[in-house]
Amino acid sequence: MSDIIRRDPRAEWIARNRLHPLHAALQTQQTQWMGPNGIIRKNPHAAAAGFIGPAGIKRIDRSGAQQGGSGKRQSSNVAVQLPLHVVEQPALIIAVVPDMVGGRLSSHDKDLLGLAHQLAGKDGAVLAVVFGEHKESAFDSAGVDRLLQLEGDEYDGYSPEQRVLALRAVENQFNPRHWLLPDSRTGGGELGRRLASSLGERPATRVWQVKDGQSTGRAGAGREDIAQPAPRLILAAAECAEPVSETRHEARVLTLSAQVARNLPRIEDLGSVAVDPAQIPMAESEFILSGGNGVKDWDLFHRAATTLGATEGASRVAVDDGHMPRARQVGATGTWVTARVYVAVGISGAIQHLQGIGACDKVVAINQDPGCDMIKRADLAVVGDAAAILQALIERVEAHRQGAKRDAA
Repeated sequence: MSDIIRRDPRAEWIARNRLHPLHAALQTQQTQWMGPNGIIRKNPHAAAAGFIGPAGIKRIDRSGAQQGGSGKRQSSNVAVQLPLHVVEQPALIIAVVPDMVGGRLSSHDKDLLGLAHQLAGKDGAVLAVVFGEHKESAFDSAGVDRLLQLEGDEYDGYSPEQRVLALRAVENQFNPRHWLLPDSRTGGGELGRRLASSLGERPATRVWQVKDGQSTGRAGAGREDIAQPAPRLILAAAECAEPVSETRHEARVLTLSAQVARNLPRIEDLGSVAVDPAQIPMAESEFILSGGNGVKDWDLFHRAATTLGATEGASRVAVDDGHMPRARQVGATGTWVTARVYVAVGISGAIQHLQGIGACDKVVAINQDPGCDMIKRADLAVVGDAAAILQALIERVEAHRQGAKRDAA
């Protein structure tokens, strides 16, 4: 058996999130330390520093036996096991069709699963329908009770007609009480409207809340709300509900009992259109490389953004110093961004900047200060010289592309 200690990214995230109900359980306490006079001090409030006596009263351990007799700081790895939610015989099914951009659940998808969990209640089950291969490994923690993966080259690329046929097969087999799709520009909005037409249902669109059987959606260019009884098919907006975070779900894999008919395609998919990342507004970009006061070689920064195909952003300090235009400022005083990947280079993490990137899925921090707020906020942190790291990143990306070209040839 290997003695290697494995990281638990979810436990680390909970330990950073003060609002999570399990946050306190993950905080390690310093049980003893050396004072300024060289005397070992003990923390009487730490759980490991005492014991429960025969009368049920907590006693302080002054012998050092429970501390191992050492003056080193004691720490423990707390394993958080979220309660498992299992529904053997669901009373109802809530079907969710996430966008799965890049093969992973987006924040919008997780909000949608949170809404589905609310509609399912304790006796219902959330069924996620996923097309093609994916890279997601956290369906259980996102609230998925049943997982149906539909694979085949007929679902590759832009294939809304074939996907509607598959969803009709899901409709016939599972008869879900509600269909939930993201009202997005990445496929869910169009697929949901096509499915509604095929099922003869009138959907509720741009829904931001479902409560007490009523759905509320935006209308009039976002200036007014429309409340109506929740229909069977709901196209939900981002932040329609809180994502599932306090339970694990079974994510039991299902299959279709009947084969899906092959559609005769009337649409030819010519692939994605190449777009200059510099022309993409930051509020719509999914990949942002942002620079701050720690960037000393801005030519290298621009070259890295071009190589990675990322939209450029900047902190307020970099903008005030004239390194980037004001339109590229990220933060509460600039542009609020919702990128899937946000790479912060040399940004310490002022509160206004952290507010502006709060909706980003993954944050990568490159900084020399391991104690800065951006490092604490990041999902992945690289501590080191920004110029050296960017140069190495450029070389690795270019080498990968050259290898891919040789393999294709």
